[in-house]
Amino acid sequence: MAVNEAERRAMSRALELATLGPRGVNPQVGAVILSSDGDVIAEGWHHGAGTPHAEVDALSKLAPGAAHGATAVVTLEPCNHTGRTGPCALALIDAGVSRVVYALDDPGAVSGGGADRLRSAGVSVDAGEQAGIAHSIIDGWLTAQRLGRPHVTVKWAQSLDGRAAASDGSSQWITGPQARADVHRRRAAADAIAVGTGTVLSDDPSLTARDGDVLFENQPVPVVIGSRPTPDDAAIRRHPQTPLFYDTRDLHSVLADLHSRGVQSVFVEGGPTLASAFIAAGLADRVLAYIAPVLLGGDRLALTDIGVGSIDAARRLTIDEWLPLGADLLAIASPANHLEEGAP
Repeated sequence: MAVNEAERRAMSRALELATLGPRGVNPQVGAVILSSDGDVIAEGWHHGAGTPHAEVDALSKLAPGAAHGATAVVTLEPCNHTGRTGPCALALIDAGVSRVVYALDDPGAVSGGGADRLRSAGVSVDAGEQAGIAHSIIDGWLTAQRLGRPHVTVKWAQSLDGRAAASDGSSQWITGPQARADVHRRRAAADAIAVGTGTVLSDDPSLTARDGDVLFENQPVPVVIGSRPTPDDAAIRRHPQTPLFYDTRDLHSVLADLHSRGVQSVFVEGGPTLASAFIAAGLADRVLAYIAPVLLGGDRLALTDIGVGSIDAARRLTIDEWLPLGADLLAIASPANHLEEGAP
């Protein structure tokens, strides 16, 4: 059965509702219940760990029997396990829902399988509606489920000829105000923001996420990686979140510790040494390259050695989007082999 227009509108609304929930160890999920006539009769979203899931939150707003014959539109496959709450697939079956439309499959070995349970109970099920948007909302959680570590975005700004700074080391500002504003919005969407000690010592960044001079409500946890000590008066020590310091070059251990702390997404700001290390280790799930129409020359490259000795070993990327930002251009890309892991 094809997804109809009312269900498409309901999925768009469910995706909006999903973003109202907190980021963390659980995914952000939204749900909309439609009557047999296609009218919205209830909405819900997941409010955080230990609270009812989105489907149950929506069903709780209906009188007993009101969901009989209804359609549930959900951004993630209804779960099929009992944790702090019961299985949502069973809740929908017990409520008498006759159809479920969802965006993304649940990748969990324990929580997945809700669609099969629904079908076995005679419920019509359609999957994949607006999956790309749903994936972008919970990509950190999905990466954590599949790989057991946070989702990593590696960002840098560069000149048209691939330089991150001029010969004297100055780099403020390669890109214009629109590109810098875009960076701050993306910082605010991350759980943590990582830099190397070299960047801390040379640039003294605050690593806050700002809208002009105003701090965004969500501030990523600052993470400093490297063996050199951070000065007591460094701007990062005045960050609204308590900084985390890792005296190591083992990025896998850093990500494992961040994952254990509930961090789902990491925004790597650099500099070139740290960005290159994440890419060389195969830990970059997304690349953001802000490209300015300037030429700098010299040897201060945006990336250093990433372990490519020949063209056959090149790290191939898939461009997800080219985004103009004033005079600058943002390339949003992901490793080509990520497509084999099931990402849209």
